Amino acid sequence: MFELPFPLRDAASDGGATDLGDLPVWNLDDLYAGEDDPRLQQDLERLETACADFARDYEGRLAELDAEGLLACIRRQEEINRIAGRISSFAGLRYYQQTTDAARAKFLSDCQEKITNATTPLVFFTLELNRIDGSVLERHMQASPELARYRAMFDRIRAMKPYQLSDELEKFLHDLGAVGDAWEKLFDETIAGLAFTVDGETLNIEGTLNLLTEQDRSRRERAARELARVLGENVKIFSRVHNTRIKEKEIVDRWRKMPSPQMSRHLANDVEPEVVEALRAAVVAAYPRLSHRYYELKRKWLGLDRLQIWDRNAPLPMEDSRTVPWDEARRTVLEAYAAFDPRMAGIAEPFFERGWIDAGVKPGKAPGAFAHPTVTDAHPYVMLNYLGKPRDVMTLAHELGHGVHQVLAAGQGELLASTPLTLAETASVFGEMLTFRKMLDETDDLTRRKVLLAGKVEDMINTVVRQIAFYDFECKLHEARRGGELTPDDIGALWMSVQAESLGPAFEFMDGYETFWAYIPHFVHSPFYVYAYAFGDGLVNALYAVYAEGAEGFQDKYFDMLAAGGSRHHKELLAPFGLDASDPAFWDRGLGMIAGMIDELEAMEA
Repeated sequence: MFELPFPLRDAASDGGATDLGDLPVWNLDDLYAGEDDPRLQQDLERLETACADFARDYEGRLAELDAEGLLACIRRQEEINRIAGRISSFAGLRYYQQTTDAARAKFLSDCQEKITNATTPLVFFTLELNRIDGSVLERHMQASPELARYRAMFDRIRAMKPYQLSDELEKFLHDLGAVGDAWEKLFDETIAGLAFTVDGETLNIEGTLNLLTEQDRSRRERAARELARVLGENVKIFSRVHNTRIKEKEIVDRWRKMPSPQMSRHLANDVEPEVVEALRAAVVAAYPRLSHRYYELKRKWLGLDRLQIWDRNAPLPMEDSRTVPWDEARRTVLEAYAAFDPRMAGIAEPFFERGWIDAGVKPGKAPGAFAHPTVTDAHPYVMLNYLGKPRDVMTLAHELGHGVHQVLAAGQGELLASTPLTLAETASVFGEMLTFRKMLDETDDLTRRKVLLAGKVEDMINTVVRQIAFYDFECKLHEARRGGELTPDDIGALWMSVQAESLGPAFEFMDGYETFWAYIPHFVHSPFYVYAYAFGDGLVNALYAVYAEGAEGFQDKYFDMLAAGGSRHHKELLAPFGLDASDPAFWDRGLGMIAGMIDELEAMEA
């Protein structure tokens, strides 16, 4: 998961938590020992040679290949992806450790340009593959079981066939990708460089957003107003980035004749538009019984007439505000994983022992948390900004879930390991659920149970309701941009329309909240990514219900699903559990779990 709220404060500094313990940092030596590692230069040269040789041997000839010839071609493509993936992973991870370092930013840009230049000759591959008659490709797969293993890849490539452009235009768009990367880096560097002052302390956006979870309401308000002030001062830059990126996407979509701005994301996710629309419709219809109902409860708990935006993630008055040391967080998550299946904890353990996690909050470090799979002959890396909050423990469980998934899927190879975003959140959200259920089962204290339930409901609302509201905002934003340039006020009005609808009547909104769209990185980096969070949460809620019912052989089926990576469609992966995401009732089952938790919270008030 590339969730990017932003870092600002060193956890070991006077302004940060000092009792977290020794926080791990990345050891990237398994990729390269540094920018000057001879292996890096060798791989850059290998990549250039391999791509040129591939184009020389296969361009204009794919249709002539027999099954074994096509298999050999695919395996060479896989090796090219492995080399390029190792280089880009190393450069990207180093950059995210310190996004304000000009040398690291230059190194990343240089690597991206070299990879783009080297791989431009490969653009022909998918274009020619889509020109092969489907019956011919089917005969090849019947003749070669090894080739048939790549069926899911072929299906995803051929799904793009109706939107394919000429070879020359495809090469042009491939080269033009470097320009889009530059706009993304402008966004990242602007966000990472913002400075906020709250109570005399200078913070970056990660530290300031963290204050919105403080017990002291007046401090939360000061943080929210400072966020509004700084974002407002910089909103023209963010507006320019969004206008440009959306216009760029609109041009490409128009040339490809995409039926909607969302279609390219649906194709990448290997999910049908009607399935996404069923999810969206189910969540929007559930706003009154989920977010509206929960926030009315929270309003009463906080003793307020109306909630302000700085109350949305406020802790409950009775909530324990202690800091969770790193070792305790590690133990909690690993024990929850082991209780489900010792194999799961065994896969997660090396992340702590071998420098696969970077946990501390440091100046310039990239925001939020993510797990990056790198390449299948290495291992994933997890990034956190750990401040010792109880939610940080859940974030650790979430990202380790991604890591476990990525380790298991690596056996599929470079072309099949990557999981569509809709399924990529499965293991992460499931890891969170295991950790939450362990903590809930171990408490007999009603107050503690209430706090745990409320925290989980808030997390699920943030994952389901908030992300679908984000998705609706993006849909409106892209549609409005087709009518011309959007001012910051135009964008702010669209943002407020979905916020009011999703959060409900318990809230009123301060002046300045209309700029809070500006710090959400997914809108820039991965348009329409956000519905994948809601998809994953709904899927896991339904999946966990099957597990809780004691389904026979659940663990083995679960590991098989994760190990499949991107080699199977969601319908095929969920069938062993008796689930089907194309069934509208599927989403109601997942949303029902959230509603059931709110029922329990309401019963505690009776």
